[in-house]
Amino acid sequence: MVSINFDDPNNPAEGDGDQEGKPAPEIPEVVSVLPLRNVVVYPFMVIPVTVGQPRSLKLVEDASTGDRIIGIVSLIDPQEKDPRPSSVYQVGVVAQILRLMRAPDGNIHILIQGLEKVSFDEWVAEDPYMRARIGVVEEELPDDEDIEMEALRVNLVRQFKRLVSLMSYMPDELANSVSKTKDYRQLAYLVASSIRMELPIAQEVLEMPSVTEKLHRLTEIINHELEVVELGKKIQSEAKTEMDKAQREYFLRQQLKAIQKELGEENEAQVKTEEFRTKIEESGMPEEARQEALRELGRMERIPEASAEYGVILTYLDWITSLPWNQTTEDNLDIENARQILDEDHYNLVKIKERILEYLAVRKLKQERAGELEAEKESDDYLRKQREGVILCFVGPPGLGKTSLGQSIARALGRKFHRISLGGIRDEAEIRGHRRTYIGALPGRFIQALRRVGTKNPVIMLDEVDKVGSDWRGDPSSALLEVLDPEQNRDFRDHYLDVPFDLSQVMFIATANMLDTIPGPLRDRLEILELSGYTDEEKLNIAQKYLLPRQMRENGLRPGELGLSDDAVYKVIREYTREAGVRALERQVGTMCRKVAIKVAKGEAEQVSAEVKDVQELLGKARFTYDVAERTEIPGVATGLAVTAVGGDILFVEATRMPGKKGLTVTGKLGDVMKESVEAAVSYVRSQAEKLGIEKDFFDKTDIHVHIPAGATPKDGPSAGVTLVTAITSLLTGKPVSKDVGMTGEMTLRGQVLPVGGIKDKVLAAHRAGLKTVVLPKRNEKDLEDIPQSAREELEFVLADDMGQVLDRALGLGANAN
Repeated sequence: MVSINFDDPNNPAEGDGDQEGKPAPEIPEVVSVLPLRNVVVYPFMVIPVTVGQPRSLKLVEDASTGDRIIGIVSLIDPQEKDPRPSSVYQVGVVAQILRLMRAPDGNIHILIQGLEKVSFDEWVAEDPYMRARIGVVEEELPDDEDIEMEALRVNLVRQFKRLVSLMSYMPDELANSVSKTKDYRQLAYLVASSIRMELPIAQEVLEMPSVTEKLHRLTEIINHELEVVELGKKIQSEAKTEMDKAQREYFLRQQLKAIQKELGEENEAQVKTEEFRTKIEESGMPEEARQEALRELGRMERIPEASAEYGVILTYLDWITSLPWNQTTEDNLDIENARQILDEDHYNLVKIKERILEYLAVRKLKQERAGELEAEKESDDYLRKQREGVILCFVGPPGLGKTSLGQSIARALGRKFHRISLGGIRDEAEIRGHRRTYIGALPGRFIQALRRVGTKNPVIMLDEVDKVGSDWRGDPSSALLEVLDPEQNRDFRDHYLDVPFDLSQVMFIATANMLDTIPGPLRDRLEILELSGYTDEEKLNIAQKYLLPRQMRENGLRPGELGLSDDAVYKVIREYTREAGVRALERQVGTMCRKVAIKVAKGEAEQVSAEVKDVQELLGKARFTYDVAERTEIPGVATGLAVTAVGGDILFVEATRMPGKKGLTVTGKLGDVMKESVEAAVSYVRSQAEKLGIEKDFFDKTDIHVHIPAGATPKDGPSAGVTLVTAITSLLTGKPVSKDVGMTGEMTLRGQVLPVGGIKDKVLAAHRAGLKTVVLPKRNEKDLEDIPQSAREELEFVLADDMGQVLDRALGLGANAN
């Protein structure tokens, strides 16, 4: 092999090299262009190239006898057979041939060094090889004193060193060379030429106009490469560790078996079998369950341990032997103790507490009377007929303490407590369990709950029973019928166990926000106890006695470090919350505690007594204002009362008119019943137009639009009937509705006012909104007994039989319209 070193001073072909002390070679305007495959050459980069194509051989031969300056460019498609100007990138480098070696096979090996980045502005020839007119591309250089650039350089060098330490093909000298390079441009090209990149990305780095951009892009590429390499090493290490662990366990098990065999001891399968046999005999399960467990145990004895069925039977036996077949908790039936616990945990709720105490009293009497009948040999039958009692269902808006009531009942009884959330359940197997034929089968939630609490008479809270769904997997609410029926749940069969389990001693308590979505058969099994929203006075007492002490404990405050005046609490209730319960109120109290905790932690105050003027400083601007007076100051707007999922609320019925002909538009996302109420209201007003002082033919030349905000909230039901008539009458007579009047009631076409539900929630909503008068159907008079005394004293109630009485109070039209 013949080798020519153009940098040898004795070589007559030596030109101006790029060595230290030598001037850089002069770059001509037109250069011969050598296309390369799968590689991008950068300035300062020294790379060996093998030339074999006739055109390329001719180019190298001619260049080696001249100034040895050639253009280097990358092929866009590495598979291109006949490179042309259109098949190469338009940015490359101008390079100098440093060394040339002729191989026996006719190829030429050259060593080239990149000099400058150039653009190929004009292609002047394609044969015998490509030649182009070039222009040196000046790159934006960063300021050497730029601190951000120095940080970028340091980070790039550090990441590059990490990459070198992880990649076996990269020599350590390369990392040293990079760390010693201070010139940003040289550093960028040195790193770019040292790491692996796809051809388009490498070309992208070359073409970037700014050195800063190059350094940022190279940092991203190296970080990505580091993540890939480290993840690969981690995967390999974990796989090896798991394999080694499995092998080790296998050998240990084999040794253990050999030792047991040598000592004549029983093997592991025999030990498990005897353990399960003992558990079955001691569990106290009924005969049917015992026979099924022994049958499965016999099958397991005959099956090899490696069999998949062996594991299924093992899991089944573990479940059936760990259930509390005869473990119960002794009830604490002390009535006064229960009353004290309920009062400690909950404020007011008098009717609910009384119903719970009644339940305890009945339980106590039943136990006492069962002993009296034993002498008459009637106790077995008596006990058989003795059921756990009705299933209580607490219904009310969120935040009233329904779930915590269940916990208080369990504490008063001395029983274990377990909560099952039914919200969103759509699979019947969640209730009845999966059959054992399925992989990963498990018992239903009730069997799981009993195993977890360890007794067969816990208090189980069925939370959000109104939100149970159904789909192609079954109807969970139908499966609940057996669970919640005292006549059926004595022999409840879970699909997984397939043996009867007695649920009759479980005390079930359900909670719901609304009754409408509970299926009728399921609702028929529940004793409904409705919890209405709290009054402001009740919220005040709850905040001072329960919420504030709890939030102070949770936020690290000691007793006395924060005090809230009653007026401050009232301000929080009225201007920072709008709810039937106290959940949002507790959040606001917690916020105040955290604000005070900051002051105490900084030493700015030892204790804080918050008054009305301090509330805005602690909680910011008020969130809610009642704008009843503003909304009703113009004709056509009436204030109605409604019941929502979060308690009672007020709603505004707005009506307007425009020129037209008997057009009626209804908006506000209303249900069919409410749309019919609008039509009925218009018909009633038309029929009573003369008595109401309205033109008889007003509808012939008028369009009416009725709207009930908020438009995104669904609304339905007939109880807005009187409010609709009042709003339309106000519009057509031009008289505004009294700003302090709220109303509810269904209306007939004859003008009769019919009773509606949710009176307590609606009246409390009117009280919260600052209304002074509430118009109710006459037949709802009995419901006023449920309203707290404090609210009754501050409100005037108008009990109406017909629309004339309603319009008289709301518009002052007199009781003429009937």
